[in-house]
Amino acid sequence: MSLSISSTFDAGNIEVINAENPENIQLNIRKDSNSDFLQWFYFRVQGAKDQACHLDLLNAGEAAYPEGWENYQARASYDRETWFQIPTTYKDGVLGMDLTPEFDSVYIAYFAPFSYEQHLDLVNNAQQSPLCELETIGQTIEGRPIDFLRMGDGDASKKKLWVIARQHPGETMAEWFMLGLISRLLDEEDPSSVSLLSKANLYLIPNMNIDGSILGNLRVNAKGVNLNREWATPSIENSPQVYYAKEKMREIGMDFCLDVHGDEGLPYVFISGIEGIPSWDKQLSDLTNSFMDKWKAASPDMQDKFGYPKNDPGKANLMICSKNLGEEFHCLSQTLEMPFKQNDNIPDPFFGWSSERSVKLGESLVNTLLGIVDDL
Repeated sequence: MSLSISSTFDAGNIEVINAENPENIQLNIRKDSNSDFLQWFYFRVQGAKDQACHLDLLNAGEAAYPEGWENYQARASYDRETWFQIPTTYKDGVLGMDLTPEFDSVYIAYFAPFSYEQHLDLVNNAQQSPLCELETIGQTIEGRPIDFLRMGDGDASKKKLWVIARQHPGETMAEWFMLGLISRLLDEEDPSSVSLLSKANLYLIPNMNIDGSILGNLRVNAKGVNLNREWATPSIENSPQVYYAKEKMREIGMDFCLDVHGDEGLPYVFISGIEGIPSWDKQLSDLTNSFMDKWKAASPDMQDKFGYPKNDPGKANLMICSKNLGEEFHCLSQTLEMPFKQNDNIPDPFFGWSSERSVKLGESLVNTLLGIVDDL
């Protein structure tokens, strides 16, 4: 069987420059749709069983976040379920990967993918719970439904908690997080979930950027638009996902929002807050501190030593989701970031930060929210 490399599948992304010699496979990452962003890759190697392969991503230095390659290890899988790290180096703008495949077919990706089929399974399984309703709130640029989950009894007097994920489609750990959160919320034998739903209703968008996810983009939708810079002036033409989400938020109301992401550079789990919004006050400061303390107690993966610099007063970018919503609804609104690399505080030499760790972190949000819901 001759060596072949392909990416013509859901979320696939690679350009083959030269694949004649297994020891010198030359590849490029394809740019996002209608955009110069690039970083996400996902492809299949066939016909190299028991052969020492060296693969170079020649244009890695042109990535959106080249610092993301430092101390990074690519992921590989034979079954697309278990994703393990492979030896990876970055030098002179080239990302090199080494692997001797044990089987004839192996997949290599920037991070463990979360496919559209998995997304459909997630929302369609969730709707079968008596605690959950699945709704379509609009369509994407390419005509796909924007899936929206309501959890709880709909009592308008309860707290209204929102969690959205994957505005940036290549940050697949965000939807793995949602899988963990949703699965635990719908466990009717979990006392923390039952208690939280007695006090609050939850409103969830597990994937804000379905088109970009299927297209194999890192950061933008099908039109090349970065959804997380659209919240001040969303439009049906350019950012329907944001437009319809914000309309639904205004219809329902909001007491809390978490926007779930992944960070290419920092090897930690952390929160980016809303300290710089114009209406920042002691109440929001106290809520932020309580939220962080509760989450650190619920999950040792969470920390607040490393993260983004806090905005100066009044200097927040209100085009960004968490900051825009925190200002409009005067509520606790945060951005969660998970690593593509390791969590250096609790490293895993074989898997790195993984889909499983992302799921566990999603589960831990339940106890975190239960700890603060009365104060929202």
